[in-house]
Amino acid sequence: MNRPLVLILVIIAAAVALLAYNDSAGSTFGVENYSFGNLVWLGIVGAVIAAGLLRSGQPLGSMARNLGTWAVIVLALIAGYQYRYELQDVASRVTAGLIPGSPLALGMEDGRATVTLDKGNNGHFQARILVNTKPVNAVVDTGATTTVLTAEDARAAGIDPSGLNYTVRVSTANGNTNAAAVRTNELALGGIVRRDMPVLVAAPGALGQSLLGMNFISSLSGFDVRGDRMILRD
Repeated sequence: MNRPLVLILVIIAAAVALLAYNDSAGSTFGVENYSFGNLVWLGIVGAVIAAGLLRSGQPLGSMARNLGTWAVIVLALIAGYQYRYELQDVASRVTAGLIPGSPLALGMEDGRATVTLDKGNNGHFQARILVNTKPVNAVVDTGATTTVLTAEDARAAGIDPSGLNYTVRVSTANGNTNAAAVRTNELALGGIVRRDMPVLVAAPGALGQSLLGMNFISSLSGFDVRGDRMILRD
């Protein structure tokens, strides 16, 4: 049998025996048993890697560079994992700057999804919602009782405006107009998802931009405005 392999097996057996012997004491050589076990395994992994490098016949300088490269990669992965939420916020801010209405941040509070929106250049809060999985740019309108889609956005979401009955009278910034009542399979804003949500579809040419109304907002546990930001909580 390979001598290094025998040595590794002996070390593992000795470590297991020490941990079993000191189980009731809770520590081995003054080190907590859990930490001692981790040190043993890390030492074995390090020894295996070192043995593999030595047997490869590479110059020590080349091995040191390779180890340094892998160390940097591992540290970068660890840092990326530890700061994943901060990096997600940075990515969201960049996306919000490039795509109007995209959430500034997505998060969780007490196990519930939260979405942070930024105020647009027009002074209104913009929201890039998904209607039947299709993206729709909407204005958050707390004065609108119901979410209203333009005919174009409804068509993009798989709703045929030509087959609707426009009998519901609604008031918009452009004045009064007629709309048709429909139900969406799904309406989502970030991680906040509502299914079988009733919405209105404005008559073709009657509405310039879709509105995210109070029937969606009132389904939330809460929302508040802080300066140029709106935070919605599922």
